[in-house]
Amino acid sequence: MNKPLDGILIADFTHVMAGPYATHLLRLLGAEVIKVEAPGRGDAMRYYGADRRYDGMAPAFTAVNAGKKSVTLNLKNEADLAAAKELVARSDVMVENFRPGVIGRLGLGYEEMQKLNPDLVFCSVSGYGQSGPYRDWPAIDNIVQATSGMMSLSGAPEDPPMRVGFPVVDTLTGQTAAFAILAALLRRERGAGGGEFIDVAMLDASLAFMTSAVGPYLISGKPLQRTGNVGYSGQPTSAMFEAKDGRIVSLGVVQQYQFEALARFLKREDWLADERFADSEARRANATDMQEELGAEICKWNAAELEQAMSEAGIPCGMVRSVAEAAEFPHLKERKVRLPLDFPPLPGDPAPEIINAGFCMGGDGPGVSAPPPELGEHTAEIMEWLGRDRKNRA
Repeated sequence: MNKPLDGILIADFTHVMAGPYATHLLRLLGAEVIKVEAPGRGDAMRYYGADRRYDGMAPAFTAVNAGKKSVTLNLKNEADLAAAKELVARSDVMVENFRPGVIGRLGLGYEEMQKLNPDLVFCSVSGYGQSGPYRDWPAIDNIVQATSGMMSLSGAPEDPPMRVGFPVVDTLTGQTAAFAILAALLRRERGAGGGEFIDVAMLDASLAFMTSAVGPYLISGKPLQRTGNVGYSGQPTSAMFEAKDGRIVSLGVVQQYQFEALARFLKREDWLADERFADSEARRANATDMQEELGAEICKWNAAELEQAMSEAGIPCGMVRSVAEAAEFPHLKERKVRLPLDFPPLPGDPAPEIINAGFCMGGDGPGVSAPPPELGEHTAEIMEWLGRDRKNRA
């Protein structure tokens, strides 16, 4: 079967993470992605990290560029700029994540590209968007984690602001951009209006991602309170507990039937007759007592055994894992979450793998096996396809 985006061509003028992750998701769905990089060093993400053995093909770069093609173009050179315009003229989608205004000054702005290709879906990704008073402010992941309020949500009330421990804004912005591009392509395929301009801001995407926190504030006027490791429900039975082996488990018991199942599972039916724990409001009012008694039961179990037994009993329970442990979870193999790539690892390293798109399909779903491109690896091929003579390129 064909992948959903077979036949779709994407001119990718992005770098680092948010933009490349958007085009990576589209590549996993079958689109052909031609990555335009500056001569010399190309995308800065090629050199991300402290291990210089990976220079040019850093793990973070590999994770979001597998299966793309790389062409090096100096967009300040007249011949290369003409080649870039020809590439866009033949593409279905163009994605860029320069600072607002830069792509226009280079001669590749939406208005000019739309004249060349009226059916073009043009997506700009930036920190604060192409309009508004903060338009020109620079932004990277941790900056927007701060300005969006995201840092103020984690931890206990007395804790300082806390950054989410990975570039969550970059990846959620990339997902937002891919989602918007798919919507524009669908509308175009239905014959409704040709091309489209899409403006994706990291701040906007973050606030949308934080709907469960921002939405209640907008409706009630009351900001979400920080609750540490207690879940969004505020229930003392939706929290972290230490098991007998010292490992931590997270419970998600928030509904009455779940609490009743928990009491029966732990052979503490007396909780069901205790007025302190009669319902969610009573348990919240007596949270300290509830957590002390529950913690005393949890510490009788090893974490992995409790996780399995509770989960099989229909009680939400998960052992806190490291990233390494989560990545080795046997469950992932059957679901094809990890994708092996067809290129050699460094000596002594395991075979390279990346993470898939995060969902399965009944037909030919997302996936890729081709490696990320070397810098400029496909320049000759692309220039020949465009009918350009490389001898005239400075």
